[in-house]
Amino acid sequence: MNVIDAIKEKMQKYPHVKYNVTENSVTVFPTSDSGFDVSLYFGGPDAYEPFEVYFNGWHEHFADAEQALKCFAFGLSAECRLKVTIRGGKPFKWTVEFLRDGVWHRDATTALFAFRFWKKKEVRYLQNDLIK
Repeated sequence: MNVIDAIKEKMQKYPHVKYNVTENSVTVFPTSDSGFDVSLYFGGPDAYEPFEVYFNGWHEHFADAEQALKCFAFGLSAECRLKVTIRGGKPFKWTVEFLRDGVWHRDATTALFAFRFWKKKEVRYLQNDLIK
C-alpha cells in the first residue's frame, strides 16, 4: 500500500472531514477557522526525497514514507500548532510548534526572505484537533 492509499484508509474514520486526493497528493482541510491545511505530496520513487509534508506555508521533505506519514498525522493532532507571522497582511514565516508537558516548543521554521519588514507584525496561531 502506498502513502496516499494509507491516508485514504485512515480518513475513513473521519467522515465529517473534507479532504482532496490526487494521483500524487492528499490534502486534509481544517475543520475550523483556527485550523490549517495538511498536505502530503509524493514526488515519485526516483526523487531524492520523494515525500513533502506541507502545513499552510511550512514544509519539510522526507526520504522515508513512515516519517512523512508521522509528520502528516502530527499536523492533524492537537499536539501541533502552526505559528504564522504576518506583515502587511502577508504571511512570511511559519513555525511548527509541539506541546510537551503543557508547554509549547518551537520545532521548525519556513520563511520567505522578501517580506515587508516596515509593516506592523502580526502573529496568528493555527491548530487542528482531528487526532487527540
